[in-house]
Amino acid sequence: MVQTVDNPTTSPAVEQRFTCRGLTWHQFKAIQASFEDVPGVRLFYCEGVLEIVGISKPHEAVQSIIAGLLLLYFEVKEVEFFPSGSYSQIIEGVVEYQSDLSYCCGTDKDVPDLCIEVVITSGSPIKLQKYRLMGVPEVWFWEDGTLQLYRFREQGYEPIASSELLPELDLSLLKRCILFASPLEALKEFRKGISSND
Repeated sequence: MVQTVDNPTTSPAVEQRFTCRGLTWHQFKAIQASFEDVPGVRLFYCEGVLEIVGISKPHEAVQSIIAGLLLLYFEVKEVEFFPSGSYSQIIEGVVEYQSDLSYCCGTDKDVPDLCIEVVITSGSPIKLQKYRLMGVPEVWFWEDGTLQLYRFREQGYEPIASSELLPELDLSLLKRCILFASPLEALKEFRKGISSND
């Protein structure tokens, strides 16, 4: 069993990430149960690898602004959508995780069309693998101040330059607005940008 602490700093802007390999599903569930009453911590399990991540204020701030901007996009563009937030996605004995945001478009489905993960502390060994096992068509990562998009293909995930789920979405506008210091100004600028494209 190999254990690593990926970030030893205690700054509130940095998330603590603990990785443990070689765990069985039953060991994971026992550890998970011990964290039930611990706020601000998420546990992910994928094929023997456990990640424990402490959720920071910057993480929650970025997640909230992305959710707000996408909500605005769906409304302005009249895209039927079904948000499922960070509910647990599970294949018993194999994988369990919660993406930060997840959406189905058109119709509600068991597997989301899009999962979005905000990464404050990088270095996850199961970054895309957990989504591949669930067959999530499109995955976005907000990391190092930018968006990385991936599309699920027959051979696995492939980086893409623009969303195939939301092909009209101006990613440069979205990225710029996520970085605004003022969430209100971000929403105003984003609405103006997506409305002018109609």
